[in-house]
Amino acid sequence: MKLKHIAIIGSLFPILFSLVLFFGVLISADSDDENSNFSSGITGMNLSAEVLKHQPMVEKYARENGISEYVNVLLAIIQVESGGTAEDVMQSSESLGLPPNSLDTESSIKQGCKYFASLLSSCKNQGIDDLNVAIQSYNYGGGYVGYVAGKVNITVRQSRQSGVARATCPD
Repeated sequence: MKLKHIAIIGSLFPILFSLVLFFGVLISADSDDENSNFSSGITGMNLSAEVLKHQPMVEKYARENGISEYVNVLLAIIQVESGGTAEDVMQSSESLGLPPNSLDTESSIKQGCKYFASLLSSCKNQGIDDLNVAIQSYNYGGGYVGYVAGKVNITVRQSRQSGVARATCPD
């Protein structure tokens, strides 16, 4: 009889141990989320506190440009472009034809949101529904949308002497 009890307990032990372990990990993950740097409305993104402090201003200018649903993307752009620490946080001065880092923080966010909205519009007008094209165009420039749409021909040539590749876009 004792042997039966030991056999039953021995066969149930791995199952019970697995359940306890599973729920322990689940509870631990929930408590980790409470202490993270994530904004309450934005999950799954590792945004620094420096970037998150710009969220209210990003929301304001995203709303003004009709792109409120892209606030998380705009914050990710800030994270990549400057980590939220440069004055021109979105590095958007160049989209106005200005030298790099020419804009103050609010002007940078205002222009960055306006520029991203124009890229989304350009994608839509050219039949591109891939958000990644608009995101990459923010970095490459608006001509990238035309390239993806097949309307712009970009030639890449590599110098035999220097090994440097140069891209040209005939107008």
